[in-house]
Amino acid sequence: MTTSNTLIIRQLGRQSYMPIWKAMQAYTDTRQASNPDEIWLVEHDPVFTQGQAGKEEHLLMPGDIPVVQVDRGGQVTYHGPGQQMLYILLNMKRRKIGVRQLVTALESCVVNVLKEYDIEAYPKADAPGVYVDEKKICSVGLRIRRGCSFHGLALNVNMDLSPFLRINPCGYQGLEMVDCATLSGPTSLNEAGIKLVDHLCLLLGITVKEFREGFDD
Repeated sequence: MTTSNTLIIRQLGRQSYMPIWKAMQAYTDTRQASNPDEIWLVEHDPVFTQGQAGKEEHLLMPGDIPVVQVDRGGQVTYHGPGQQMLYILLNMKRRKIGVRQLVTALESCVVNVLKEYDIEAYPKADAPGVYVDEKKICSVGLRIRRGCSFHGLALNVNMDLSPFLRINPCGYQGLEMVDCATLSGPTSLNEAGIKLVDHLCLLLGITVKEFREGFDD
C-alpha cells in the first residue's frame, strides 16, 4: 500500500472557521504527489461564508455573526453548531476524478445517507446541494487548485436554523432550510459524519481509509 492510495479521515471536532480554511489552503498549496488525500469532519462556530461570486445584497442582516469572504464557488451560506462539515482534499488528477463527478458524488452521498432514514432527498441541476420537499438540507461548494480539491459540503444535522433567515441562502431569496433531526434523520454529527464518509468512499471507489483525531503533531 502506498501513501498516495490512503484516504485519511480527520475528526476535528468544533473549530473556528478561519484556521480550518487556512489549513485547507496550506495543505493544497504545499502538498506533493505522494501526499495522501484527506477528509476533514468539522463543526464550526457561527459564521457566514461568502463565495467568490457572492453579492452583498444576499447578506440581509448578519448582525453579530462574522462574515468571511472565501475562495469557494457559490454565494453566501451559514455554518454553525449542529452542522456537519465534510471538507474533501483530493488529488483529483491522481484519482482521475472530474469536477462534475466529485460534485455529484458529494450530493449523492447525502442522498444515500438520508435514504437510510426513509428521507427522500434529491439534488437540483441548476442549484448545487441537496433538497427535501424543496427545502435545502445540504450545501456544496468546492475550489480546485493545482489539480486538487478543497472545501466540500455542509449537512444540517441538528441545529438552530434561524441564522439562515439573516441571508438569502446560496443567493436564493426565500429559500427554506431544514435539518436532519426535524425529518427524523441522524441527530448526532458523529453518526452523520461517518455515514457520509462511508457513502462518499463507496461512490468514489476509495477503499483504504485511516481515521485520526485532530491534526498530526
